[in-house]
Amino acid sequence: MTEGTDVGDTGQASGAPIDFDRLEVIRDRLATDDRFVRIEKRSAFALDRLVCVYDPGLYPGSVEQAYLEIVWYENGDFSLHYHEDDNDGVFDHRWDRHPSGHNTRDHIHPGPDASTPGEDTTHPADWRDVLSTVLTEIEERQRSFWVKYHGSGDPWRLCLVRGGRNSL
Repeated sequence: MTEGTDVGDTGQASGAPIDFDRLEVIRDRLATDDRFVRIEKRSAFALDRLVCVYDPGLYPGSVEQAYLEIVWYENGDFSLHYHEDDNDGVFDHRWDRHPSGHNTRDHIHPGPDASTPGEDTTHPADWRDVLSTVLTEIEERQRSFWVKYHGSGDPWRLCLVRGGRNSL
């Protein structure tokens, strides 16, 4: 995971309050997305964020779980943290927009360990475009598993051929 503090549990790193209205809109949007089996709003360990749990059928059996944590602030700052638990360890990647002593306001902490300092980047201005970009990058990672393990970049096609979304 990352070293040092970056985005705290209470949103203090941004200096702005959590945008619970925005998180509700994102939750409603992702709740209809088949790639997620569960969207947790204000879970016991993450009161200020959404935790979006990915369908395990999108991954080879070595990936035990994968989820995306989303924190959004009223000033437009955000942190989206993708996490995988694998038999061999973990994979973390984070997309951030917030004041930082280690990077520009827009930056990423790339996988596999989302280390700090990250890499400066430019995120889209609109929250919908940020979310779309992040989901697309995660989907590209998911497809890479299927190319690596099964020679196909389409997990849905592969799973349907094998008899269902959750069969591998």
